[in-house]
Amino acid sequence: MKTTMMKMGVLALSLLASSVMAAVSQQEADKLGTTLTPVGAQKEGNADGSIPAWDGGLKPGAAPVDSNGFLGDPFAGEQPLFTITAANAEQYKDKLTPGQLAMFKRYGASYKIPVYKTHRTASMPQAVYDAVKKGAVSTELTDGGNGLANFTETRYTPFPIPKSGVEVYWNHTNRYRGGNTTRHAAQVAPQTDGSYALVEYGDELSYPQLMDGINPNQASNLLYVYKQSITAPARLAGNVTLVHETIDQVKEPRMAWIYNAGQRRVRRAPQVAYDGPGSGSDGMRTADNTDLMNGAPDRYDWKLVGKTERYIPYNNYQLASPKHKYAEIIKPGHINQDLTRYELHRVWHVVATLKEGERHIYAKRDMYFDEDTWQLAEADHYDGRGQLWRVGEGYAVNDYQHQTPLNSMIGIYDLISGRYNVIGMTNESKKATQFVDRTRMNDYTPAALRNAGIR
Repeated sequence: MKTTMMKMGVLALSLLASSVMAAVSQQEADKLGTTLTPVGAQKEGNADGSIPAWDGGLKPGAAPVDSNGFLGDPFAGEQPLFTITAANAEQYKDKLTPGQLAMFKRYGASYKIPVYKTHRTASMPQAVYDAVKKGAVSTELTDGGNGLANFTETRYTPFPIPKSGVEVYWNHTNRYRGGNTTRHAAQVAPQTDGSYALVEYGDELSYPQLMDGINPNQASNLLYVYKQSITAPARLAGNVTLVHETIDQVKEPRMAWIYNAGQRRVRRAPQVAYDGPGSGSDGMRTADNTDLMNGAPDRYDWKLVGKTERYIPYNNYQLASPKHKYAEIIKPGHINQDLTRYELHRVWHVVATLKEGERHIYAKRDMYFDEDTWQLAEADHYDGRGQLWRVGEGYAVNDYQHQTPLNSMIGIYDLISGRYNVIGMTNESKKATQFVDRTRMNDYTPAALRNAGIR
């Protein structure tokens, strides 16, 4: 009996270890802010100096900001160090992703990557840095990596010193984004000749720790709430989508509702998840392609390949500028690469492979996460045949006024059809993204959708 009880004890400990994975030690966490940046990146530069040391990032006032909140370009006077084209891409292939190399093959002379001097501009408030360091020694993976324990008090970057691929992904989904935000933005899904129709929308993102009137029990597994209200074209205007994004979506699936203005009805929307069609994208992206990838990690096996150096979109202030109209940005096959900026940065390379028995149109996602922000910069999507299908890029900027990393826009390029989708453009909006101190949970309920959807 004694032997049997000992075996049962060992089994229980084994099961516990598989369901809850330990956080890092205090000794490891003490590296944050010393040899590592406060969110876990290597503080020093690389060996040849092409990536500099992190010195705190950009500060407020780094460049003039206009009356509507649009950021000026701190590096407006810089010229590319060199430009990668289809003719010389082979020379730089060790710093390019498979998707970028495929873009050169697909589009030839029209596609280019202008490479600029690297600036490590990422900066966040001290309160965020303090929360990350505190959470590093307490936050744990649960449910085989599908959830987080001991996280809701700290909320940001749960694994600044990651040990697995899924931990890197959790850092991306829980990175600091400046708190509650509202904006008016646009997306397009151009035809192969570059012609397009704008889909315009307002969206709101709010976090439970920055909301009033929220039930503590509800907040314990709530990551954020998101509302999108389409304003154009007329056939879609008035439609509203509401999402309650949960942390552990296996325990409690994402809850989504859609208000259809034509029917004047609110309905549950289970398709707003995984590979359901992205709203207003003409089928050019999935629901979980928003933010390049979002939502539950449960359908994939996650492999941490390691850290590497890649040319990724960075400091894309020109691409975000109101000086450039949408017609100047949107071109056949891909956006106007003359307006883009790429820099050499260290990235975490993670591969997510679809689990046996699970379903998703992407059988593999090959991803590169910026070490300074945890923002997903490059994502290659493979179909069930193992063929590279879609290439995703996040065109990063750092909002130095609010000390938060953002994307000026996100592109998903379909190598087979020659079409693409760009979401999150604000160039022609009246105001830049707005930051809101507090919001109310009552504004993000199914009952509130109908009022938000009046044409």
